[in-house]
Amino acid sequence: MALPPVPAPGKDLLDTARARIAHFNGHFIDGAWRAQDGESIAVINPADESILTHIAAGGAAEVDLAVAAARRAFENPLWANMPAAQREGLLLRLADLVGENLAEIAVIETLDNGMPFALANAMVGGAVSAIRYNAGWPRRLSGENVAMSVPGNWHGYTTHDALGVAALIVPWNAPFAITCSKVSAALAAGCTVVLKPAELAPLSGMRLAELVKEAGFPDGCVNVVTGLGSDAGAALVAHPGVDKISFTGSTATGKAIAHACVDSMKRLSLELGGKSAVVVFPDADLEKAIPAVAMGIFMNSGQVCAAGSRLFVHEDIHDQFVAGLVAFAEKLTVGDGTADGTALGPLISAGQKERVLRYIEAGKAEGATLAAGGDGDVPADSGYYVRPTIFADAKPEMSIVRDEIFGPVLSVMKFSDENFDDLARRANDSIYGLSAYVWTRNLASAHAMAKRLRAGSVKINGSGMEFALPFGGFRQSGMGRENGSEGVLAFTETKSVMIGWSE
Repeated sequence: MALPPVPAPGKDLLDTARARIAHFNGHFIDGAWRAQDGESIAVINPADESILTHIAAGGAAEVDLAVAAARRAFENPLWANMPAAQREGLLLRLADLVGENLAEIAVIETLDNGMPFALANAMVGGAVSAIRYNAGWPRRLSGENVAMSVPGNWHGYTTHDALGVAALIVPWNAPFAITCSKVSAALAAGCTVVLKPAELAPLSGMRLAELVKEAGFPDGCVNVVTGLGSDAGAALVAHPGVDKISFTGSTATGKAIAHACVDSMKRLSLELGGKSAVVVFPDADLEKAIPAVAMGIFMNSGQVCAAGSRLFVHEDIHDQFVAGLVAFAEKLTVGDGTADGTALGPLISAGQKERVLRYIEAGKAEGATLAAGGDGDVPADSGYYVRPTIFADAKPEMSIVRDEIFGPVLSVMKFSDENFDDLARRANDSIYGLSAYVWTRNLASAHAMAKRLRAGSVKINGSGMEFALPFGGFRQSGMGRENGSEGVLAFTETKSVMIGWSE
């Protein structure tokens, strides 16, 4: 993903963003901020380990209030009977407001998550596109007329009815973009929302709540409860007033949520982990492939569920390709996301940094060849930094190949022929199946691999997010899909109607 150059945010913009987030110390319920006494959670800037602000540590009581507000809004004729064109207009107004405040939101995202400001700009811009795409769906959720075969005179049709109250549980790696995609899809379907942002990066989601209010949505349509996943998140999952859970995060947490929803039969969408394969054929355009493959794992410091972390390169170009990756990685500037020229920001937390460094040590101990990076030694006195790391001579049984590391660590393996079945078997050798990437100039190779790869998303000669295409995973990468028509329909139930009459 090539990002356009964006100047570092100036002091005025940084001051504006910091002033904005200073008052995010409560929950947004029924259209207003509700302060909470008692415990709070420090929000840490991962670039320098300073405290940005404190958020409320909500739990079952706050979730009760938020779900009740969402239920009232869902049943209120103002929302329930709102014409589709009006709902579309509200979403388009929200997209406009996000666009008008793009720079400020991007700074909040950089301070909160650590991602480079240029990436945050691109992510917020993508969020605008997601909202605009979903804004078109209220007028298209029309169901279908069905030709009837039962005896008599019948008219049959289907409708897509809003599920009700949707609980949206959002991760910390791309919080604003994921939040906007989920919120706008749920609202387009006619649901109301309780959002639980990640406690490690909650601030841009709280800013979105203010913009929802400014856009003119009825109070209670979008509510935000902050807190730990084990408290606020668990209370949302267990709440009998919630009709739908949409969760993005780790596979382990997704499994726990799925177990918790069995008794209540809540509708469930899970977008979980990945260990995505990248296949580079010898005819690939190396000038384009090398930087794209590198940023496919190093973007956002590898904290991307769809990151291409397992690289298969044909032996004819293997050495040249690895040398190109190493040269590219060594030129990437690691540092504070608010500084000019930063390509990789910090990891989200001290715990995540320790996890990534443990995997790097494991890779060395298991016999992979460390070709680049491999430590956390960067020119910074504080912050959770890890250099972009490349392992050559990786083997399928190694932990760096098997496990989702969620850091800037690439494992490279070699293949010697172009047997599509064998190559796909190696690429599919994972418990995950979120994304896959292929680099080739041969149309036959592209189609052959796309057919064989067991992944929810296959991209040929590039990457990126298209909101008109569904996104989700095979196997333990989740269930259900986001984006596209399926992403909106996931917040609906299909109803069949039969009307009989006599002549």
